[in-house]
Amino acid sequence: MKHPRLLLAAASLAACLPLAATDLPPVPRFSPAYMDTTVDPRADFARYAWGNWSKDNPIPADKSRWAAFGELDQYNQAGLKAILEAAAAKSHEPGSVEQKVGDFFLSAMDTGTIDAAGTKPIATDLAQVAAMNNLTDLAHTLAVLHNQGVSGFFGVVVFADQKKSDINALYAFQGGLSLPSKDYYFDGKFAKFRDGFVGHAAKLFELAGDTPAAAAAAAKQLLDIETALAVNAKTPTELRDRVANYNKMPTAELAAKVPAFPLAAYLADRGIGGPAAAEIIVGQPKFFEGLQAQLAARPLDDWKVYLRYKILRNAAPYLTAAFEQEVFRFYSTELQGTPAMEPRWQRTARVVDGQIGEALGQLYVARYYPPEAKARMAALIANITAVMKDRLAQLDWMTEPTRQKALAKFTRFYAKIGHPEKWKDYSTVPVVRDNYFANVRASTEFEVRRNTAKLGQPVDKTEWSMTPPTVNAYFQPTANNINFPAGILQPPFFDFTLDDAVNYGGIGAVIGHEITHGFDDQGRRYDAEGNLTDWWTAEDAAAFEERALKMVEQYNAYEALPGLHVKGRLTLGENIADLGGVSIAYEALQRSLAGKERKLIDGFTPEQRFFLSWAQVWRTNIRDNEARRRVEVDSHSPGRFRAIGPLVNFQPFYDAFGIKAGDPMWVAPEKRAKIW
Repeated sequence: MKHPRLLLAAASLAACLPLAATDLPPVPRFSPAYMDTTVDPRADFARYAWGNWSKDNPIPADKSRWAAFGELDQYNQAGLKAILEAAAAKSHEPGSVEQKVGDFFLSAMDTGTIDAAGTKPIATDLAQVAAMNNLTDLAHTLAVLHNQGVSGFFGVVVFADQKKSDINALYAFQGGLSLPSKDYYFDGKFAKFRDGFVGHAAKLFELAGDTPAAAAAAAKQLLDIETALAVNAKTPTELRDRVANYNKMPTAELAAKVPAFPLAAYLADRGIGGPAAAEIIVGQPKFFEGLQAQLAARPLDDWKVYLRYKILRNAAPYLTAAFEQEVFRFYSTELQGTPAMEPRWQRTARVVDGQIGEALGQLYVARYYPPEAKARMAALIANITAVMKDRLAQLDWMTEPTRQKALAKFTRFYAKIGHPEKWKDYSTVPVVRDNYFANVRASTEFEVRRNTAKLGQPVDKTEWSMTPPTVNAYFQPTANNINFPAGILQPPFFDFTLDDAVNYGGIGAVIGHEITHGFDDQGRRYDAEGNLTDWWTAEDAAAFEERALKMVEQYNAYEALPGLHVKGRLTLGENIADLGGVSIAYEALQRSLAGKERKLIDGFTPEQRFFLSWAQVWRTNIRDNEARRRVEVDSHSPGRFRAIGPLVNFQPFYDAFGIKAGDPMWVAPEKRAKIW
């Protein structure tokens, strides 16, 4: 296979983006200026690669962390602002994408109307909760709230059956907790956040009309309820186990586990029925057994308190300033350490993107995503996948029976780039200029009902789980595909103004990362058709686990803050993907350079620029509270350890920077992980 260079004579992708706009932030490119060359790369490669950037880029007041992803997100957000303001500046054909996007934006920016409405938008919901007389009423009310996007008790959704991936199935899973994870309810180190949650809930109840005394009592009761539910919840690490969290059973069997809750009535009110609803995949059966105990033991008034809070919490960002500020104060300032809100236009842009993202996405793609970008990305993906295929064919620790199935899976693998080929149809979603909450509610109900209507239907594998402006990418195991929204196909990931080494170290390694997710500790459990099944021999599974354990131990040793260790099991899948991504992209770079003159650029070899590019992608400054929260709940390691973690397992990194035994960056060969 030919491996064309990324550096093309045509106009750069970045030049096709909205660089002419005067209010856009700088393009967050790879830069030697970010380096701190006073640091020895053999001692601390992350500081060497981006130490000056870290010193020169304090975390903005409205962010919990600041990183390359955030810089590009801010750049994209500025582009969305231009789109939203242009759409809002004039009238459009009723029902058009421009009308819906523009009017949604206008309704959110009209704070006078929002503040004047007070709590009227949720008066009906609160009245329905207050009027509940029994658990049948509770089930009916919960169904209404779930259809409106209000969380509580548990979640019921429809998506691909993980063991029959071509058909959409019904799932039920744990839910209804307000704090970040189970440990926040029990671990002594989080006691201050439990106290803070009680104070926050009391404030919301007061804003809704309770006396201070009644609000304080209700808030304490709320924490007691959620703590009781959390007893039987799984931790974020436990929730990663796809096999343990797949428990298909007759829906009647789940109903029998929770006899106090009329599940059949709830499903009927959700509009969920028919033959396909006769079975349900239960994520955490023990949680539902615990829910039964609480429903049987607690008075109805407890659940009224609980649901009142859920309604207030869900609605607060779209109500008066006091409600929005209180939710921000607890969830962003207290939990994450973020001092200030983002500007209103930016908060609004995120809501519009979240609610009618493929409408906004159409305008984003038309304005900012050049058609040639997809072709260039496809060529790069072809280079990376060729390496992975060769790796699978030659892997020395895998036996032939498993290898053939791995290659069969890889043959079925494919990529989606930029944006959907077919956009969602929002024609049935009413969007008006003078009612922000109504717009949020209508678009939420549309998406919830669109999801439940899929039950029993064939899976549409062309659908996307991210909107086009998103700075991210993902692997979909049940579809066996990787997905790259247009938002990430820009510097510092994808930059045609720079050399191959930088691009392979950026987007090339990201491509390799997403491909490797198909073969990480959870992705490897899915076969060629995207079904969750055990297709490995016992010998190969053991060999994989032995190699993966090295990564668990490696990342367990890293400290995000003094005494706060990364959770190697929680982050294992991402760490495996990082290691695979770097090693695969590096080999693809070597193939692209074969037979060509190698030149120093900025004094660095292509290999050095590759590793510097990878490290700079993970440049990060983060607040302490946010670092603590992410260690508990995030399956990704902190940026500093993503920058260096895969590299210390990879001999070409040592060769590129002359790292020897005894250097701080050195890891003995027998301790290095090598999987894919």
